[in-house]
Amino acid sequence: MKKALLVTRVSGFVPQHEMNNVKILQEMGFEVHYATDLENVVYGKDNRRLEGSGIIPHQIDFCRSPFSRKVKIAQRQLEELMLRESFDLVHCHMPMSGVVARRAAWQVRKETGREVPVLYTAHGFHFCHGVPWRNWLYYPIERHYARYTDRLILINEEDYRRGCRFPIRGKVVKISGVGMDLKKMEPYRKQCWEVGGEDLRERYGLPADCGILVSVGELSPSKNHLVAIEAMAELRDLNLVYLICGRGRMEEVLRKKVGELHLEENVCFAGYVENIPELLQQCDCFFFPSGREGLPVAVMEAMAVGLPVIAADIRGVHDLIQHGKGGYLSRSFSHAEYAAKARRLFTEKDGGSAVPRAVRREEMGRWNRERIREFSLKVVEGQMRQIYSEVVK
Repeated sequence: MKKALLVTRVSGFVPQHEMNNVKILQEMGFEVHYATDLENVVYGKDNRRLEGSGIIPHQIDFCRSPFSRKVKIAQRQLEELMLRESFDLVHCHMPMSGVVARRAAWQVRKETGREVPVLYTAHGFHFCHGVPWRNWLYYPIERHYARYTDRLILINEEDYRRGCRFPIRGKVVKISGVGMDLKKMEPYRKQCWEVGGEDLRERYGLPADCGILVSVGELSPSKNHLVAIEAMAELRDLNLVYLICGRGRMEEVLRKKVGELHLEENVCFAGYVENIPELLQQCDCFFFPSGREGLPVAVMEAMAVGLPVIAADIRGVHDLIQHGKGGYLSRSFSHAEYAAKARRLFTEKDGGSAVPRAVRREEMGRWNRERIREFSLKVVEGQMRQIYSEVVK
């Protein structure tokens, strides 16, 4: 039986985002292996989702910093795994594991003489327009390791244009992200546009008849939740609540800011949420001031449910949302600008014309539901089947 190896730095990434690729590979006759740090589960609570999937896991002691001495340990572990299992395909994800896996695969290729295709999906380069200069330290690294890549798979237009200028061994291709399962999302299609659902308000103790702005994602500096919280301070006169779904190292900082601004009744921390689509269905607007994205799944889920989106006008987001059609995009990270856009969605007038607030949100949600069809699981599955078929002899 042919063998394929998927590689990610942290555990949970494959069951969260790559199970359709696993299905494709298994249907093509591959035994699928997964190399990751099983002790560092970031996506989900544990590794139980791997059970019954047919995926064979392998512990690799990945580290986050490219300057750590542990990098060589992880590379050697991967080399030993590749030599032992004689994989026919390697598909790596995430920057650090992408570099280490490609180095290991190249070393094994030199030792054995076997031409095993190596694929790397960049779910958003660290470097892009508008990010701090230190992010561009990754540019020469990604450019260099393109030489060891048979397919460089990119998911947004900005990355694709830049990747096409890399001296790559194989080809650069663009796909429509990880794919959104629209059939799975259909039962959660938003129906009522007056206020959020009662179940949600009861669950989190939210005020009756409040409008709910929601964000989903890790509580990290790059997600810019502080900007959204500061924007809520300017929306006190409106009956709105900001629901933050996720966990992360910024939680205490965010809670402190909520206390400083006396927004305890306007901001709610939901923690880790199991059924995101069910929650989104009962909200009124998706709030997403993140500063760096590839092609955000969180935004795609909100679009599939039918929510308008207020977000930063950045790479990946403007691949999905058209300003004024599917929501409002902000070209700055000013909390005042985000507050103004939220106010526009929840008040009667937009510019000089009177537009009922619920009608405006519904129209934007409808536009998003149509737009997300271009990023469906069916579309991405076709793209990935073609890529795998091209590289596997």
